[in-house]
Amino acid sequence: GAVPGRYHLREHGHRGVHAPGGLSMFTLVIGGAASGKSECAESLVLASPRHPRYYIATMEPFGAEGRSRVEKHRNMRADKQFETIECYTSLASVRLPRRGAVLLECLGNLSANELYSPAGAGSRPEAFAAIVDGVDALLGQCDELVVVGNEVFAGGNQYAEGTEDYLRLMADVNRALAK
Repeated sequence: GAVPGRYHLREHGHRGVHAPGGLSMFTLVIGGAASGKSECAESLVLASPRHPRYYIATMEPFGAEGRSRVEKHRNMRADKQFETIECYTSLASVRLPRRGAVLLECLGNLSANELYSPAGAGSRPEAFAAIVDGVDALLGQCDELVVVGNEVFAGGNQYAEGTEDYLRLMADVNRALAK
């Protein structure tokens, strides 16, 4: 896959969020499948002097294999002093116990959940608003936010209708967060 890109947005966040404790640093890491974007994002949070460290997991585990994968990843992060917060939809509802560094993994899962999960926002405009508003809400609660996104529309030009909606949502979110 492609090498992940690292985009530093304005130091106060993409929408001018002034957090109670000062300005929040925001980094968007984008890359293709198996490009190393998750490891890159994790290394940014691990290098940060800000504590505590939160990992917001957006992958909804389905079946025994999904639950096993989530548990494996949670155990791997435990040694790195991450507190895991699971959030599959409604990101704006997350309340961090304290300010610190946050890793949001990932926009692809969150987009799918907001579009297709019964608990999700539903339509693309509503899913877009839920995700961007959720990122804004996190920026107001942390000192540093690192978000993992996906490279989109690099794999071809003909997609099924539902897939194209999903890809357009991710592209719209990437564009909004990168401003």
